[in-house]
Amino acid sequence: MTTGLHALRVAVTMLIAASPTASQALSAPPLKGLEPGEWELRERPEEGERGGVRNICLADMRQLIQLRHARNSCKRLTVDESAKRLAISYDCAGAGGGRTDIRIETPRLVQIRSQGVADGAPFSFSMEARRIGACH
Repeated sequence: MTTGLHALRVAVTMLIAASPTASQALSAPPLKGLEPGEWELRERPEEGERGGVRNICLADMRQLIQLRHARNSCKRLTVDESAKRLAISYDCAGAGGGRTDIRIETPRLVQIRSQGVADGAPFSFSMEARRIGACH
């Protein structure tokens, strides 16, 4: 692991450990108002890059928190929470971890920013998630 990756991983781990809400279980009141179903995830690329679009069937809106660690069982900690915003730090042990900030615009539209480490490499992305209908 390069020094930069190691430093990022240490920073994420320290953030989780030092969080004043470290003993809180994940509460999801801001996510309760979102509608389950098929959602379109549209990445907002950096200048000069192409953004991807994918659809995902969301039964549990907390799936939006760990988009890069979807199959991992991770420890989640609420960093900040309000009626329209949620910030979560999560640690997936050897699989990495990250922080996701979700801003809720409507029950069918959210803005997501996430960064961390997955598969030994750093990631960072911004995307818009929009409910487009029932799951197929």
